[in-house]
Amino acid sequence: MFDAFTRVVSQADSRGEYLSGSQLDALQAMVADSNKRMDSVNRITSNSSTIVADAARALFAEQPQLIQPGGNAYTSRRMAACLRDMEIILRYITYATFSGDASVLEDRCLNGLRETYVALGVPGASVAAGVQKMKDAAIGIVNDRNGITQGDCSALVSEIASYFDRAASAVA
Repeated sequence: MFDAFTRVVSQADSRGEYLSGSQLDALQAMVADSNKRMDSVNRITSNSSTIVADAARALFAEQPQLIQPGGNAYTSRRMAACLRDMEIILRYITYATFSGDASVLEDRCLNGLRETYVALGVPGASVAAGVQKMKDAAIGIVNDRNGITQGDCSALVSEIASYFDRAASAVA
């Protein structure tokens, strides 16, 4: 996993080039937004249990067959596994957000996840729906201006949303 700075330098080095003006501008913009990035990660992390629990509750209200006998989240053991997986996905999304790089999410969380779920008979569409519910909650928390460094967060919110979208499409 590379942070944004290491990735840009590594790519330029492999080509034997200096950093371009646009690369430096992009890194400078990232530094300028770093407080908003850290505030966002901190708020998502601080509310992670609520985000996961509320998303699961809403998912099971919409898809009650998941928690009925024979459903994929039926029994406390299976329910715990579902909540654990949602928590892991959310955690890796915060890592990607903090570093400004989706590779940690892709490499350590999503790579092979669909195949695992297929092998276990887990309905990917339901997992994707749960991830979208976590996305809605997390974006709501990040967009709450109380306690967040002031300024335009639209690019950061779009970035965070893209990580959730990647996770949802990886399991669907």
